[in-house]
Amino acid sequence: MSTPLKERIVADMKAAMRDKNKERLQTVRLVLAAIKQAEVDTREVLDDAAVSAILDKLVKQRRDSIQQYDAAGRTDLADQERAEMAVIQEYLPEQLTDAEIDELISEALATTGASSMKDMGKIMGMIKPKAQGRADMGKISTLIKSRLA
Repeated sequence: MSTPLKERIVADMKAAMRDKNKERLQTVRLVLAAIKQAEVDTREVLDDAAVSAILDKLVKQRRDSIQQYDAAGRTDLADQERAEMAVIQEYLPEQLTDAEIDELISEALATTGASSMKDMGKIMGMIKPKAQGRADMGKISTLIKSRLA
């Protein structure tokens, strides 16, 4: 059995401290702080699925920040967010390819018999457990909307 995700992150923090890798250490500490906060809020130790959901949320925040920094012409801050996002994504499962996402959407459309925007919730409900943490859910939502339109 593989090591739990949280233990792997803690081990990476120790390695970053030993290697004196300040940028990586800062990001890993940020991740651990988010996990710890969630554990305090829920009063329970998080499993890998819950940790992955937190990591997914952190990546989404970075994506949003990058967009805003790029729009404001702050490439220095956008680059910092990209670096943080790269470190966080190392802990997420392998990302789905565009073809795999397309296949998931087609499968969900066929299974639900969806034909209009009213069926959007059903489709997202089927896809989310399979794609969470492995793809940008906003992108998937946009692709589904274009298929239903």
